[in-house]
Amino acid sequence: MIRFLGVCVKNFIECIKYLFGGNARIKTIIEQAAAISYDSLPISLVIAFIAAAVITIQVSKQFLMSGAESYIGGTIAIVMIREIAPGFVALAIGARAGTAISAEIANMQVTSQVDAIKTLKINPIGYYFTPRIIASAITVPMVVMIAEFVGIAGGMLVSQATIDLHPARYWTSAFAWISAKDIYISLLKACIFGGLIALVCASKGYETVGGAKEVGTSTTQAAILSTIYMLVADFLINLVFYII
Repeated sequence: MIRFLGVCVKNFIECIKYLFGGNARIKTIIEQAAAISYDSLPISLVIAFIAAAVITIQVSKQFLMSGAESYIGGTIAIVMIREIAPGFVALAIGARAGTAISAEIANMQVTSQVDAIKTLKINPIGYYFTPRIIASAITVPMVVMIAEFVGIAGGMLVSQATIDLHPARYWTSAFAWISAKDIYISLLKACIFGGLIALVCASKGYETVGGAKEVGTSTTQAAILSTIYMLVADFLINLVFYII
């Protein structure tokens, strides 16, 4: 994992050089944004809604018994914005789009398409990685914002259905607890998670050597590594902004 982290850092530096060299194409970035985030939007929103609904079911009756039902909206809003929406959306996109990135680049590697790019004197790392990293880093926060709203609204519907909590009380609590700092950190997390997923999955696919079997192995490893690195990054971000 440590060696692969060094590989990812090296590839990221190559992508920065490629980007500032003016080689990145807007059309390619838009195409990758649609493939990574837009196509992952339905499953991301479903996961956010279900996660918020489950949390609401778990806490609503306990809050009602202690007379703190007015705090349900704030609790769900904070949990969704700080952790659930960025984390779950990133996991969903990593499972769907991240593995697709790894499989695509791994297939290019084993079928010598990468070697063909090199013969044209084009940096394959910059050519393949940069549009995917930029698209993911820009669009994942957009998906997270929508997922946060859907999750909070889902918590309202469940709390109204389970303990008959009035929506006005729910939203009053939610807006009272939400701060600009939480939203900024949430979007920062989403941006980092998105870029990290694209970088890790592309790097793992680029390392593939062999045939179809190795493509499948690289795809599986890319999903595992991107999840691990994402969770480590989540821990560090929380440590920096909420503890230190």
